[in-house]
Amino acid sequence: MSLSQLLRDPETIRHWNGGEIAISSRIRLARNLAGHSFPDWAGETECAQVWERLRAVWPECPALKPYRMAAHDELTPLDRQVLVERHLASRELSRKGRGSGIVVREDLRVSVMVNEEDHLRIQILGLGLCLDDLWRKMEELDRQIEERVPMAYCGRLGYLTACPTNVGTGLRASVMLHLPGLALTNDLPGVLRAVAKLGLTARGFWGEGTEAVGHFYQISNQITLGETEHRLIASLESVVREVMEHERNARQRLLENRPALLYDHVGRAYGILSHAHLLTTHEAIALLSALRLGVVMGMVSSVDRAMLDAMLIAVQPAHIQMLSERALDAHERDEWRARLVREWLSPPRRRSPRKKKNG
Repeated sequence: MSLSQLLRDPETIRHWNGGEIAISSRIRLARNLAGHSFPDWAGETECAQVWERLRAVWPECPALKPYRMAAHDELTPLDRQVLVERHLASRELSRKGRGSGIVVREDLRVSVMVNEEDHLRIQILGLGLCLDDLWRKMEELDRQIEERVPMAYCGRLGYLTACPTNVGTGLRASVMLHLPGLALTNDLPGVLRAVAKLGLTARGFWGEGTEAVGHFYQISNQITLGETEHRLIASLESVVREVMEHERNARQRLLENRPALLYDHVGRAYGILSHAHLLTTHEAIALLSALRLGVVMGMVSSVDRAMLDAMLIAVQPAHIQMLSERALDAHERDEWRARLVREWLSPPRRRSPRKKKNG
């Protein structure tokens, strides 16, 4: 099975069931091979040499197996966008040319981007708040790679990277949080300002440079120089836990003091999602976010949270295109997306028992 075929398997979408507030965690390392120019300074020929050099490394890394690998020209534009929507690749990598590519473990939890901004962007994803566990796995994978290919490293500065903000550990840790309670109580701006003052940053649904659709935020570290990986991760986790506590308190205050606002927010979303015939990506994610709040708080018992988390992936443009198995324009995607959501939310039909005939 190729990477393209793996991405097109609908079952891989259903295996994403995040935590109630902390949806997922991610750890990413930036690394560069010693003796080679950084990708943006290297030409296509040198990038292709780096790609070929690394091809021999992956079979020797047990932490990456079983994996699928694809060079840039082996992936369709749709494949590349699906990787971005799954948070396995960056937008920058999707725009790269010859010499770039990606390696993805079959469970879609580990990926290595080759010749994006750096020669290697190694990342591991996990469900819920699980930074310590991810770091243990990342340390092992990083060690297996570095034993087989030397990295650009300075004894005074640490790992050398294309962007100065990554110099040092090269580590970016992040947690995707669902914060609708803080948004509804108007406490979210203050919380995000406090996060920024602590040296962390809040990014949107698709990462750096994107907006926070549906009150989903990625909280991540900004500093990589002068701190150990363990301290960076511990600091991030401490702040994330505090933000999560603020979110729990906000939800409880809404339930106690403004239940009508809360039930209306959830009920309207459920009603629109169940009956809409056109849905844009942003509208679908915002409404699914509201419905997810109701499910987590026990206000809606007929919808499964795991299904909602799968829907948050499936309603994105490239996934709609992939699931439809044909080319769609923007209007057709909105129509197909609405139909998909209606079908997923519809209760299974039960056959009425047949009446026995007399005689």
